[in-house]
Amino acid sequence: MKPVYQFGVFEAEFQGVAEGNPFVEREIFAQFSFKDQIKCIRGFYDGDGKYIIRFMPMQAGEYSYHVYGTFSDRTFSGSFTALPHQPENHGIAGVCNETHFAYSDGTPCMPFGTTCYVWHLQNPELYEETLKTLKNSPFRKIRFCVFPKHYIYNFRDPACFPFEGEPMDASILTEENFNYYNEDHSGNHFDFMRFCPEYFHIVEKAICDLEALGIEADLILFHPYDRWGFSDMSKEDDLRYIRYVIARFSAFHNVWWSMANEYDLMPQKTGLWREYGEFVRAEDPYGHLRSIHNCFTVYNHSEDWITHVSFQRCDLYRTAEETDSLIETYHKPVCLDEIAYEGNLPLGWGNISPEEMTRRFWEGALRGGWGGHSETYYHENNIIFWSHGGKLEGGSPARIAFLKEILESFDYNSLALRKDRMWDELRAETSDQSVILFYHSFMRPIYREYFLPENRTYQAEIYDTFGMTKEIIPGCSGKTRLALPGKEYIAVLFRQTNA
Repeated sequence: MKPVYQFGVFEAEFQGVAEGNPFVEREIFAQFSFKDQIKCIRGFYDGDGKYIIRFMPMQAGEYSYHVYGTFSDRTFSGSFTALPHQPENHGIAGVCNETHFAYSDGTPCMPFGTTCYVWHLQNPELYEETLKTLKNSPFRKIRFCVFPKHYIYNFRDPACFPFEGEPMDASILTEENFNYYNEDHSGNHFDFMRFCPEYFHIVEKAICDLEALGIEADLILFHPYDRWGFSDMSKEDDLRYIRYVIARFSAFHNVWWSMANEYDLMPQKTGLWREYGEFVRAEDPYGHLRSIHNCFTVYNHSEDWITHVSFQRCDLYRTAEETDSLIETYHKPVCLDEIAYEGNLPLGWGNISPEEMTRRFWEGALRGGWGGHSETYYHENNIIFWSHGGKLEGGSPARIAFLKEILESFDYNSLALRKDRMWDELRAETSDQSVILFYHSFMRPIYREYFLPENRTYQAEIYDTFGMTKEIIPGCSGKTRLALPGKEYIAVLFRQTNA
């Protein structure tokens, strides 16, 4: 038996009834006991008479379990020891305060993310290339869909589907005649009461491969870009699907739940999102992070099932600038999951420059938010990172890594925006004022006067955030005048040097 670690996965497989439709006619549960704590877990059917229980031990120590249900006329019992967690596994990401996240063991979580909607459904070579890219990137969270996606530059069917059945013929689809939301699903023949385990094995592999890289899997449960009918299932089918996904995936510590990508483009589900979100919270025994993503209308993130804000820009100009107002409105951390993408596509969401993407990350960071990246450069074979993965060719990832390195050099979980700043700069500082950070964005001052605490001495660090250079000036205190490069994207960090 493989060793089981705290925050890892204990998995047990049992043979049971294969006749009929076990996905809806049979159930498997397990009760896990640790000291005086008891947790009940739902398992799932994996085909061929196999039923699986997955459990994540949140503490190290001795566990016992009892397995029961209609899957078999027998019950099963056993025990195992959960070893202390491995150094690279800090547990589940959770909310630390109104602006920050932390893992179960208290380690800060910095979810600078990217989007790669169906990278896991590509051919093996492209899949492996994406993992290699992510390993060498600054991104510690990736948004991707459980369901396949039908959208411009993305017309290919996956190798298999989430449900048993046959899809409509997609061979006639082109960029000229496709519809984003194919309302006529009559050409598909899927049985939403029979899941396809092979498809969910693909998603699981992606989650596990990301976990090995220390990357959070932000799973999008629903989206509108669909020609197969998955966005138009009945409420009963939706809830069955949610229950199955949670039973399969919730034991992986690096999972986040995104209820929808662009929820407001699915009018057929209007009025259901709160119920679905509450259902996710009730079914998930571990309390993974939960959000919902907008297109035009920001969702009411004050609903208590939502743990953090997932934001897509609703304005051509104001993107990361909305961060502090979102925090003030909802009192929850903000993930800027879609602030447009670096690229050159003929679409407004897919052609900002690397300089602008970098600026939006800095703007969000000083306001207390976490930037979301992706890349949309035209490719003659439609291998576009935002959907398919592969290599990154843009200029912003290296600059985002530079920002991440700077923030990790101090206690960034206590960094907060100062409201009494000058109108042409952002100012954020740690709670003890040991670090004071200014960002001048697209302003180009040739010098500036900064007002620091009189009784402290600081080292000034002048950063060209796009050129990725640093100049150090020691001995700063009180009113301090610094010569600056007179160019865009300059940040100045004052780091206290005296005790």
